[in-house]
Formats: sequence, structure tokens, C-alpha cells
Amino acid sequence: MRRSSTDESTYRRSPSPPGKEPGFARGGPFFGLHANPGPKAAQARYTSPKGNKYVVFYLDLSFIFLLELKRCSMARGCLQGVKYLMFAFNLLFWLGGCGVLGVGIWLAATQGNFATLSSSFPSLSAANLLIVTGTFVMAIGFVGCIGAIKENKCLLLTFFVMLLLVFLLETSLAILFFAYTDKGGPAVLQIDRYAQRDLKKGLHLYGTPGNVGLTNAWSIIQTDFRCCGVSNYTDWFEVYNATRVPDSCCLEFSESCGLHAPGTWWKAPCYETVKVWLQENLLAVGIFGLCTALVQILGLTFAMTMYCQVVKADTYCA
Repeated sequence: MRRSSTDESTYRRSPSPPGKEPGFARGGPFFGLHANPGPKAAQARYTSPKGNKYVVFYLDLSFIFLLELKRCSMARGCLQGVKYLMFAFNLLFWLGGCGVLGVGIWLAATQGNFATLSSSFPSLSAANLLIVTGTFVMAIGFVGCIGAIKENKCLLLTFFVMLLLVFLLETSLAILFFAYTDKGGPAVLQIDRYAQRDLKKGLHLYGTPGNVGLTNAWSIIQTDFRCCGVSNYTDWFEVYNATRVPDSCCLEFSESCGLHAPGTWWKAPCYETVKVWLQENLLAVGIFGLCTALVQILGLTFAMTMYCQVVKADTYCA
């Protein structure tokens, strides 16, 4: 019997869309019969992109956190480097202050008021100046050391301010000195007259009890600079009330040689001799002052750099 067209249509497979294979060729489970997706599949299809956005956001946050952590680690490393450099600098600074203080104490104990040439300012001696300078330098170095090792902002700022004040004071004195020296006007002449008058008053304390420092200072100056008196060897005549000078004024030192004839004494005035020596060695004094200023600028730079690093570390890496 021949099958009817109606019976054959029930077994005929629907044609596949162009460019696609039947369902069983793609591994379809129902031989080309496609089921509509359920509501759960549709919901999963729309929620999966939102989950990907969250993952990307978390990855971005992790990357930013790692960058910040690396930046904080680099800042901490720079802070440690500046910290130890500043500690070493201030340790040398403190040791230098200890040395200056020790020399000043030794001079005060063994030589009295060493290099006290002025009778108007007896405390203005080399020993006292060294003691004050050494103490101040030790204090500044101590504050800098503690501030560096403890990373204390208050101590670092205190060290910076103290060193800045010293630097400004030294700069002002240097400017005034060179300004008056270059002009050579009446102000300089007045200072010269006042200094010579005060030094001549100090001659009357030569060899008296309790003035061993002044006596030693004048003996050293007259021996080393080959001079006698402040403005002339006759300055000593008023001191001894006789034609006599200290033995340190003699061309050839011997006991009581100051009682001999003036031809055996130095004729150069000590004030002008020392003044000329200072002018000739002004370059060396300037180089020493420049080196001191550079050291102070280095200390100021270390202090401010470390202060900024500590502030940055406390603000961003706390």
C-alpha cells in the first residue's frame, strides 16, 4: 500500500536554517528539537555581566592598594636613609661640640681667663667663648640626633629653627664685618680707637694676681708676632712707671732682658701687626666661614627633608 501524503508529512524533518547543521550534528540532545530557555537561564544570562563588573572593580582596588603600598614602602625607605644620614651628621656635630667644650674647660682650668685682653669685658675670653660655643653646638647636635632617631617632628623643627638662627646671625656678622672693612670710614676709625684704648687699660693688669690668662695672652702675642705694646713699646712705660718692657718684647729672650736698652726690643705695634696678619689671612678665614656655612646648610637640608618625609609618612601611610 502506498502511504498518503498526510502520513509521510508526520515523519518528515523540518529543514535546517541555512548555514547550520541539524541538532544531532551539534550534539543536541533531542535531534534538532530546540527547547525554549527557562526563566532561570534568562536571569543568569543577565546577571553574569554584573558579576564581572564587580570582579573588575575588586581587581582595580587591589591594584591601587598595591601601588599605594609600594609607594609607602619607597617613602619609608627614603625616610630611613635620610634618618641615618642626619643621625651621623648630628653625631659628628655633637662630638665636635664636645671637643670645643673640652678645650675651653682645659684652658679655663689651666690658663685662667686665657686670651683676655680687654679690661672692660673680662668675661670675653677665649676659654669662655669656647665653653659657650661648645655647649651650644652640643645642644644643637643632641636635639638633631634625638629628633632623627625618634623621627620626632617637634625636635626636627626645633633643630631646624636653632640652626637657622645661628646661620642668620653668622651671615649678618659677616656682612657687617666686610661692609665696615671695605668702607674704612669714621666708624672703623672709631672702633680702632676704642679697641686700642681698651687694650692699653688691660696692660695694667699684666702680671697681677688672678690675671694669668691676660699675662699669658700678651706674652704669646708679643713673642709670636714680634711686636711690643698696643701702639708702641712705650705703652709699657706707663704700666711699670719706668723705662721697662716685659721680657716677651726682647729680640733675644733672657731673664730681665726688658730692663735693657730699647735697641734690644721689638719696635712694631701689636695692634697693627695683628690687624695686618688678619687681613693677609682673610682668604683662609673666608674659606673656613664658607665651609662652616655649607655644613650648616647641609644640616638644614637634612632636617627639613626628614621633617617632610615624616609628615608624608604619617599622612599617607598611617
